[in-house]
Amino acid sequence: MIIYPAVDLLDGQCVRLKQGKYDQVTVYSDDPLAMAESFAAAGSAWIHMVDLNAAKTGIPANQELIALVVKKTGLLVQTGGGIRNLDTLCRLIEDIGVARCVIGTSAIRDRAFTEKALARYGSQIAIGLDAHDGEIAVDGWTSGSGVKVIDFALTMKNIGAQTVIYTDIARDGMLTGPATESTRELVKATGLSVIASGGIGSEEDIAEIKTSGCSGVIVGKAIYEGKVRLSICLQNA
Repeated sequence: MIIYPAVDLLDGQCVRLKQGKYDQVTVYSDDPLAMAESFAAAGSAWIHMVDLNAAKTGIPANQELIALVVKKTGLLVQTGGGIRNLDTLCRLIEDIGVARCVIGTSAIRDRAFTEKALARYGSQIAIGLDAHDGEIAVDGWTSGSGVKVIDFALTMKNIGAQTVIYTDIARDGMLTGPATESTRELVKATGLSVIASGGIGSEEDIAEIKTSGCSGVIVGKAIYEGKVRLSICLQNA
């Protein structure tokens, strides 16, 4: 299981939101590059970066920072937030050199783009399954879609998706434990590579989510608040 330490970017700062709410922001650093370098020093191979400005507006706002992390740290960067057209996708993968891009809102709203993205980049695309009460949320988690998580995951698999990132929004930033059972259900129902996200609050939580069969887990707030020692967890993953 791969551990993906997370850097969420808002106005150039490293932040975390509570349950995806933009009015409940905690700023952890004004130097995202230094944060990324600390993850690399702890032994991480990957980093998960989200452009929160772009997730809400669809307009890339933090690509320069993402490019800097790719260039300076040697980390494999998985990034999402506002990726809604091929131009943005191509810039991130081909020009900046990110390892994987996450398509969320557009996977629901723009099937043609999603199909082209998967056909062109294959395993370098992950589909974001951001869920609230079992329903996919869009627009930086500010709107519902009416689409059920497993149904949507299977639809994405049918058009070529190999990897999905499953986030339980109600748990995100709450440190209350992962959505182990629903993650296990998703793994079993789809056979996809599932990266779990949301709720990790301890090293025990990381061990627990591993039992779901997920291929990876994203950890953010728990690292920043000292509840997870990244270097130790990487050794045990």
